[in-house]
Amino acid sequence: METISFDDFLKVNIVAGTILSAKLNEKAIKPSYILEIDFGPFGKKLSSAQLTEHYMPDDLINQQILAVINFPPKRIAGIMSEVLVLATVSTSDGTILIQPQRPVTNGSRLL
Repeated sequence: METISFDDFLKVNIVAGTILSAKLNEKAIKPSYILEIDFGPFGKKLSSAQLTEHYMPDDLINQQILAVINFPPKRIAGIMSEVLVLATVSTSDGTILIQPQRPVTNGSRLL
């Protein structure tokens, strides 16, 4: 695996946000949700996230998550996904969201 510098890591803007809405993305080949997320001073953004294995849409609303907000937007299954919601992915555990342990201010940066 290639190593990166701490300065490289600091270029990745990972912040906390609160999920405002979640609905099934009917156009997705792999089951996924369209999430609207409030990132406080960074605004509200959309994301396409493959979280259907362990999460129902109603359970995601008001959950805080961490996401990369400075990747370029990418069209995924009919929507412009503006952020990358972070999760761990494994064959034994599936996809599990990365979340703050306690409530934090939307837009708070991960360091």
